[in-house]
Amino acid sequence: MIESFWSKINESRILQGDFLTDCNVPVSPPNYSAKQPEEIQVDVYDLIVVTQSCDLVNNKAKLVAACPIYPISEFEKGNPDFIKRSKWNEVRRGRFEGLHLLGSPLQPSNNSIALVVNFREIYSLPHDYLIQHAVSLGERWRLRSPYLEHFSQALARFFMRVGLPSEIPEFK
Repeated sequence: MIESFWSKINESRILQGDFLTDCNVPVSPPNYSAKQPEEIQVDVYDLIVVTQSCDLVNNKAKLVAACPIYPISEFEKGNPDFIKRSKWNEVRRGRFEGLHLLGSPLQPSNNSIALVVNFREIYSLPHDYLIQHAVSLGERWRLRSPYLEHFSQALARFFMRVGLPSEIPEFK
């Protein structure tokens, strides 16, 4: 039996790895221009907090970074290439940069309802807004150790990639 990646919590503070459902996120249109004031659209996302817990606890972050987290089936609707199970195995092994899989809070052994985090989309939201929202949610999920550290490491690997202009040729 696979253990849960998550703990159920009910507290006002937010930490890295907190799963916050139904967050209002302001989204700029693709043709956004700083020269022309435009109305900003507000979308609703489920998010997972990526800002370091130490920064949140010590009030060092006015804005909190968070990434969208989707059920696999929802992610596949917008990304049909991922309907192939071989793609998900690559993500599961950490070989597909920008995406990270987490077990379902309710059924961790059922990979068909796992959750996918998209590190390529990061939203910054006010710390106070997220605290108020977390309180309004009541019980919610938080990643447990060592899954939290694994998640954090995957985020770091995504950002520390370096593309080289040339490399040593392949050995034949």
